[in-house]
Amino acid sequence: MQGVPELFPYDKDCAQFKTLPQLPGVELYHAHIDRYAFEPHSHEAFGIGAIEHGAERFRYRGTEHLASAGSLVMMNPDEIHTGQSETEGGWLYRMIYIEPQVFEELSGERARWFTDAVRHDPRAARQLSQLLSGLWETDDPLARDGLMLAVTDLLRPHSHVGRRLRSEPAHRFDRVTDYLRENFANNITLDELASLVSLSPYHFLRKFKQQMHVTPHQMLMAIRLNEAKRMLSFGLPAAQVAFSVGLTDQAHLTRAFSNRYGSTPVRYQKQVAGGK
Repeated sequence: MQGVPELFPYDKDCAQFKTLPQLPGVELYHAHIDRYAFEPHSHEAFGIGAIEHGAERFRYRGTEHLASAGSLVMMNPDEIHTGQSETEGGWLYRMIYIEPQVFEELSGERARWFTDAVRHDPRAARQLSQLLSGLWETDDPLARDGLMLAVTDLLRPHSHVGRRLRSEPAHRFDRVTDYLRENFANNITLDELASLVSLSPYHFLRKFKQQMHVTPHQMLMAIRLNEAKRMLSFGLPAAQVAFSVGLTDQAHLTRAFSNRYGSTPVRYQKQVAGGK
């Protein structure tokens, strides 16, 4: 898949999504990114992948990470992150996004989380890449289920069961993030959010960014675009989706969606439609 000008401003950058028949809550993604830099975004699913070539630099939970070829990338749901190339020629990688309830069903264990965003493990990365390639190619439901089980077994040593590890000060803003999720389609002011935690607006803004590593607006956009992906996957028109998630129009949705996922809403919808 070469040169996709409607997706990226650079013709060497390309990305593709795919969903799996009869397995909702799972999405596959593979891409070669040379010059593009992803804006802060999140996924409502575990994001697990393997770097096949080159290296990626990304910010996750307030820390800069470097994932080179032979690395596993493992991100928990709803964690805002970025992404850009660290090497000449960019980086080639495969990802799988698994919603938490699906991950629990596949692993047979509740509340499994990743502690490290990156682990350099060439053998495991090569195995994961092969499994994800197999999932992309197969149309056999029994083979698909076997591959999914193999993915979760491969990841077991890299995760833990128990409460999600979080910094205690961040708990103060749970009420704010819940409010953003409940009201993402509305116009939200800084005063509204600050009042939820009894802080002055700009003191709240500084503290929120310090603890959450993003601004409230960046978090709101991540929530809106996750919802947009869900609506697009159900076949809703992009213009309707834009209005439903609180954006001004389809052009606004297209710009924001492309900057964070590397695909236009319409193209994303076409790619995942085959998996429905």
